[in-house]
Amino acid sequence: MNCFMGIDIGTSGCKALVFDESGQQLSESSRSYEIISKKNGWAELDTVEVISKCFEVIRESASNTEEGIIAALGISSQGEAFTMIDEIGNPLCNAFVSSDIRSNELIKPWTERFGEEKLYRITGHTPHPMFSLFKLLWVKENMPEIWKKAFRILCFEDLLQYRLGIKNPSMGWPLAGRTMLFDVIKHSWNDEILNNLGLDKKKLSEPLKSGKSAGFVREDIAKQLNLGDKTLIVTGGHDQTCSALGAGVTSTGTAAYSSGTVECITSAFNNPVFTDELRKNNLCTYDFTLPGMYSTVAFSLTGGNLLKWYMDQFGAAEAELAANINSDPYELLLNQMPDEPSGLLVLPYFTPSGTPYFDVSVKGAIMGMDLSVKRGEILKALLEGVAFEIKLNLDILKRSGYEIKELRLIGGGTKSEKLVRLKTDVIGTPITILDIREAGCMGAAILAKAAYSGIDPRKIAEDWIRPVARIEPKDTDYYNIKFESYKKLYPALKELNL
Repeated sequence: MNCFMGIDIGTSGCKALVFDESGQQLSESSRSYEIISKKNGWAELDTVEVISKCFEVIRESASNTEEGIIAALGISSQGEAFTMIDEIGNPLCNAFVSSDIRSNELIKPWTERFGEEKLYRITGHTPHPMFSLFKLLWVKENMPEIWKKAFRILCFEDLLQYRLGIKNPSMGWPLAGRTMLFDVIKHSWNDEILNNLGLDKKKLSEPLKSGKSAGFVREDIAKQLNLGDKTLIVTGGHDQTCSALGAGVTSTGTAAYSSGTVECITSAFNNPVFTDELRKNNLCTYDFTLPGMYSTVAFSLTGGNLLKWYMDQFGAAEAELAANINSDPYELLLNQMPDEPSGLLVLPYFTPSGTPYFDVSVKGAIMGMDLSVKRGEILKALLEGVAFEIKLNLDILKRSGYEIKELRLIGGGTKSEKLVRLKTDVIGTPITILDIREAGCMGAAILAKAAYSGIDPRKIAEDWIRPVARIEPKDTDYYNIKFESYKKLYPALKELNL
């Protein structure tokens, strides 16, 4: 029996899961790490720590299966983050991750010189400090010695390949797309962007389709990690597209809804589309993990951070009670929400906004407060606000010809039936709950099996992924009326932000 490993390298931790031929999970291992923030707006990861922990989870997960049984492994990686290494492979600096916005002041002058519309037509993305392009520009201007010494610039997918013994690593097209250095139509690094940045293409890894062979784990390293002599390494790509495949998104009209620290919608469609509507609203077009398909991501950076913030600030009693009765403190808080919709309106920008505004200075707001408002109603209004933000993005996609008729929910937000019901009602779209905890690893493992066996990844996804429940929306008339007010909130409050 052959088995397949999916590795997911995220912003806060890494995981490795092993699946058998039928998609049954055999083992799992995870490690966490902390973001380093030396200054306001900076966000880094210790590259040595991340790769070391990737090795730990691979070894641990492989050790819980029969020796030599893992035929292939696929890698799902956080987007945008990169590390600069020297000629012997040592990192020259920490990895700059997505939420690092130090390059914000450099974006406008560079983009004006290059041409914003031209940049969009090449890369499928609109300018934002999250993207590798602008982070690299900052390094060039502020860390010139490191810029000169850099032998390679590697994202985490190709960096792990490199550490596993691949001398000339590659990355999946969806991850290459998130650098904003990549032509999403020609599927190659764009010479004009690289020339404007002053970056030698030889320092970048080879972009390949998702689900392609990148080589084999080097024999001595495989032995250290309890892998077989011939473990195939397969390209995965950006974690959001890998997660969408792992959620069973294989056709148009369906999207993955990742409900966690960041709330993110990842859809799939058959052709690349570049429209003024999508560009104006910062909704990208880049490669999906399935051959010939493209994707877009719509996201709220505040997302589940808002529930955690509420717990940290106002949930001490629930946390103490949960510890005493062996319960979930979040569920205790959610149970205090009223059954009916709240009478409040929340602008959920307690972090920089995601799509559609890409506003790094906006602040959140709670509207409609009076002395009759209870704590549970405030919590419900905060969560309604995040759901309205997702609805706003889906509404823009619908106007652009991409109507999402089913959301497949993955992530921590699947645990609470009450929270899922709230999201369904506010968004007004059916939500399917899946028997999957780690969709990124599942998607990477599907690609690993597809590359090893030659089976269409769509067929593997169909066989492996098992829906548990489908929640149909209710109370949509009330929330549709309230949504019209929500759409006016950001423009009205934008000029009042402190």
